[in-house]
Amino acid sequence: MRAALWIALATFALTACQADAPETGGGYGLAGYDPGATSQRVACEARGGSFKPGGASGALACFMTPKDAGKSCSKSSECSSGNCLARSQSCSPIEPLFGCNELLDASGRRVTLCVE
Repeated sequence: MRAALWIALATFALTACQADAPETGGGYGLAGYDPGATSQRVACEARGGSFKPGGASGALACFMTPKDAGKSCSKSSECSSGNCLARSQSCSPIEPLFGCNELLDASGRRVTLCVE
């Protein structure tokens, strides 16, 4: 009898520790549907971007190719995106940059920026 009680208590305690399932669909009853994403996609594509999942979370983002992509740089202020890649010393080919990237800051120092 005692063992059954302990098992029931342990099960209850572990159940209480589980995270709630995230809501999807914003309460519209359509899993995965986000009404704001449609207008964001239209605005992104109107600017010449590509609206798709990015980063570790897979969140939707507007990917754009900066006008100065690939241009030689020695500090962040020389790039319209503010991202001067340290390895190639060139402006980033896409914006936003996800993951960890070595960049040159406003003073030309090498820094690591991680965006997920």
